[in-house]
Amino acid sequence: MIEIRHLKTLLSLASTHSVKLSAAELSMTQSALSHQLKNLESQIGMRLFERKTQPLVWTQAGQTLLNLAQDVLPRVAQTEQTLQALHKGEEGRLHIGVDCHTCFDWLLPLLRDYQPDWPGVDVDVVSSLGEQPVAALASRQLDLLITSDPVKAAGIAYLPLFDYELVACVTPEHPLADKPSLSPKDLAEHTLITYPVPHWKLDVFSRFLMPAKRAPKQVRYSELTLMMLQQVEAGRGVCVLPRWLLAAQPGFDKLVLRPLGKDGLWSRLYAGVAAQRASQPYVQDFIHRVADTMQPEKREI
Repeated sequence: MIEIRHLKTLLSLASTHSVKLSAAELSMTQSALSHQLKNLESQIGMRLFERKTQPLVWTQAGQTLLNLAQDVLPRVAQTEQTLQALHKGEEGRLHIGVDCHTCFDWLLPLLRDYQPDWPGVDVDVVSSLGEQPVAALASRQLDLLITSDPVKAAGIAYLPLFDYELVACVTPEHPLADKPSLSPKDLAEHTLITYPVPHWKLDVFSRFLMPAKRAPKQVRYSELTLMMLQQVEAGRGVCVLPRWLLAAQPGFDKLVLRPLGKDGLWSRLYAGVAAQRASQPYVQDFIHRVADTMQPEKREI
């Protein structure tokens, strides 16, 4: 019975106190506006305001509807703006799942610059994904997954972010420091310091040691990259990390970096996202920012 156009008319009348001025403001003829008001009064069975009063004197029914207009119309306008922003890709949610320990070193600084440019996007980072990160993406618990292990799933698109090289890190006095590159056999003779995740999720195991049927002499675990480097510095073993990450650790620049294999061990990081959302402007901008930030290492794999 009550329509948005009725509420807009009442709000205009409260502002202009004149049917003539409100008709002009609403791009209507005076007779059309008067007819609309009479129809509304007929529908509710009560008058909206006292006739022939200047300024308008609202009846109780008219004041009730005016209160409704003052409450509802701003919310309608805000909703329309939100819908327009969603249509343009300016608002939404970007809950990011991180399936790699080293990603935080570049992700958090990047998000600090990203968020002010997309104030309408709800950004969050989730690090504890268990062993089913793609399932979290498919069930919409996540909006984007950063991973080096793109598991195929219906409706999920994987967009490449950047390539990076994994290198072994040792002290200058370590026996492996004199080798131009390391073989699986070389690593098998020493302690490997790594993150506490399943070995199949680490490229040094799945793509370097396991294919050669080799395993480290011993494995030590650490949650923190800096702690891993401190253990290497103390001569307690070897760690394998992205070259870009080690370059960002000036306090450990005396450590020696050695490639794994003659051609090096390269990996690619992907952004997994629901296929229908991959074209969202705020998603595309995030992906472009990552590629621009991490562009120094490039190699086709």
